Amino acid sequence: MPTYHVEMLEGRSIEQKKQLVEAITRISVEILGGQSDSVDILISDIKRENWATGGKLWTEPRD
Repeated sequence: MPTYHVEMLEGRSIEQKKQLVEAITRISVEILGGQSDSVDILISDIKRENWATGGKLWTEPRD
């Protein structure tokens, strides 16, 4: 079964992360088959100062 790597800006609650991993696991089993206990999900919380989009760090003001 798959291993998912989820990278996102920090700030999500434990409850949000719990809901996310439950949904990813459920959909993976529905589509790919197998057992839910063989789906691995690694979450990396990234500080806004370490993420940039469109040439701007997420700590900079957005238009």
